[in-house]
Amino acid sequence: MAVLTPDGAPQDFAGRVAIVTGAARGLGRAAAARLHERGASVAVNVRDVERAERAARAIGERALAVPGDIAAAGVPEAIVRQTLDRFGRIDILINNAALPLTTRFERIAPEEWRRALEVNLTAPFLLIQAVLPAMKRQQYGRIVNISSTAGRSVSTLGGAHYTASKAGLLGLTRAAAKELGHHGITVNAVCPGMIDTELTRESASSEQLERLAQGYPIPRLGTALEVADLICFIASERAGYITGASLDINGGDLMM
Repeated sequence: MAVLTPDGAPQDFAGRVAIVTGAARGLGRAAAARLHERGASVAVNVRDVERAERAARAIGERALAVPGDIAAAGVPEAIVRQTLDRFGRIDILINNAALPLTTRFERIAPEEWRRALEVNLTAPFLLIQAVLPAMKRQQYGRIVNISSTAGRSVSTLGGAHYTASKAGLLGLTRAAAKELGHHGITVNAVCPGMIDTELTRESASSEQLERLAQGYPIPRLGTALEVADLICFIASERAGYITGASLDINGGDLMM
């Protein structure tokens, strides 16, 4: 049975080390905070140095800022190296950072298309490659790729490049799961629908979001904490026989 802290949070991640990308706010911040609350040491990736350090301080004493643009050459490897230097191991990788562009199809420039795929698909691939030596030594690892209902169907607010990259991330998840399972490494995807985050509020008006939510079987937006708790489950030891899965959390908006 998991030990509980005075505030009731189980310490089921005590001794584990996680990397969370895109952890300045929203789903990444909620996941990093929840893992830390439940005992993990957390390497917090945010592109900007000051914001990364601010996020790490806010999360707690076992949080380490590992800033950098994950699409830039050498940054995935640097994030992993800094994490190992500080904590000595890596158990969990949460590929959350994304570029949620909303440009309509005919206006997407080739450069914007490539940038979206670099951030949303290529960088997660490179981060998985970078953590593999540590996870294989341990014969243990949990990799969670944050896709979207866009990857399962099509984005409500995002552009074609966002949908394509999130669909590609699901393919990457399955391929990695197939190859890495015999090393004790599971690879899964979480596919959130419309979640009430700062980014969602920046992309649509409150009235538009309310209209969308009223059409869902559960007629509201999801919360970042609900997604964080699903991430924590699939990153936990209890999920050791789940791999290559795409886990939906969308209030019933998409059922498949």
